[in-house]
Amino acid sequence: MSQEKENELLRSELSGLFQYLQRVRQEIAAINRPADEEFQFVSMGEQLDAIVQATEKATNTIMEASEKSLNAVTVLRDVVTNPMHTLQLETIAANCNDIMEACSFQDITGQRVSKVIKSVTYVEERIDALIKIWGKEELDRVDVDSTEKTDDEKLLAGPQLDGKGLDQAAIDALFD
Repeated sequence: MSQEKENELLRSELSGLFQYLQRVRQEIAAINRPADEEFQFVSMGEQLDAIVQATEKATNTIMEASEKSLNAVTVLRDVVTNPMHTLQLETIAANCNDIMEACSFQDITGQRVSKVIKSVTYVEERIDALIKIWGKEELDRVDVDSTEKTDDEKLLAGPQLDGKGLDQAAIDALFD
């Protein structure tokens, strides 16, 4: 291959790499300052953590209610003499035990979501490192395509993290 063809090939490859690098910068800039708050990459870990916390809270409430029901069954067993009622108490006790066993899902899902949180955190750290390398000011100059939401889409934000958005009392007040 002649020197001229090698130089042309090298220029072509460098141009391709430059274009690819520009695209990477645009993508990182979009992650760094998304037009849509719903898709903020940096809040993904927080959202996943909120899922684990909400699931754990609900599971604990379910288990506590089941334990209280089992305690009530124990008290009633001592005073109930009708065999039909005793059979109903045994059914209630068995159902409560089934509920408590089913609540073990929370531990497994919590572990799985924690793995995802670690992966997301790793990616977030790598993105932060790239932002530091290129400089936030440089990325702020990069044009980012933004998709404008409709008015209805802006209102539909989904569940909010604790301390953000409306609480249940404020939502209930809308219907009063």
